[in-house]
Amino acid sequence: MRFLNRSAGRLSRHRRGPLAGVAVLLLGLLLTGGVYTALAPAQADQQASSTADVEAGRELFLVGCAFCHGQNGEGISTDRDGYQVGPSLVGVGAAAVDFQVGTGRMPMSHPGAQAPRKKVVYSDEEIAQLAAYVASLGPGPAIPNPEDYSIDGLSEEEREKAIANGGQIFLTNCTACHNYNGKSGAMPRGGFAPNIRNVEPRHIYEALLTGPQTMPSFSNGNLSPEEKRDVIAYIQSMNDSPEIGGFTLGGLGPVAEGMFGWIIGVGGLVGIAIWIASHTTRSKKNKAEA
Repeated sequence: MRFLNRSAGRLSRHRRGPLAGVAVLLLGLLLTGGVYTALAPAQADQQASSTADVEAGRELFLVGCAFCHGQNGEGISTDRDGYQVGPSLVGVGAAAVDFQVGTGRMPMSHPGAQAPRKKVVYSDEEIAQLAAYVASLGPGPAIPNPEDYSIDGLSEEEREKAIANGGQIFLTNCTACHNYNGKSGAMPRGGFAPNIRNVEPRHIYEALLTGPQTMPSFSNGNLSPEEKRDVIAYIQSMNDSPEIGGFTLGGLGPVAEGMFGWIIGVGGLVGIAIWIASHTTRSKKNKAEA
């Protein structure tokens, strides 16, 4: 018994020796590395692709954007004449780039109070690369996913509720600038609220997130993602709704309608009154001569 106990003790001490600990550690590292190698290639490829997009985006930025926004996106506040050139892009996020470049507003053809929508200069791949580079400058709003602004997955009742809720939000927060039917409106200092009818839902969502030009930004704190989605659903419903009132005069609201009423309506009535008065006078004169 004593011999067996001594042998078992030697074996136990041998197992607990330093070489055994190193062997167990190496075995654990090999297993961990094998599992990581099996599961992580997609993540490694995605990171390499993202890095490549950032590098390609920087090259595009230096050619087309750095003149106004600086070589590192720091912005150029004023030129030699004291006019603002381009703001800093640090922290604006990929969503701002996707909106501005994806709608053709950037690059601007010439400085002005507001960048109008025009033909898109860059391809979708180049826009994604520019967005990746600007996003690398500082944290900011990301490009939204279709699930963020689409109501396709909702039931008919939920869609109607979303559109009604979006209509209330739109009438409260948006009609002062974009007009009651989203057909644009005038703003101070040469600015204007653009027409938001038939605009891609992704770009509307990005505009709400980033607040381009004179538009205020609606973060998730003051307008939840669901409320943004509902506003977009309401705007989309206006695109499909018939113009019940007939001739809309461009949908520019009471100013255009008032001008039409005064110039065409009242002016036409005045013209008819003058014609009646002159015709009556001529008839009386002819009777008197007869």
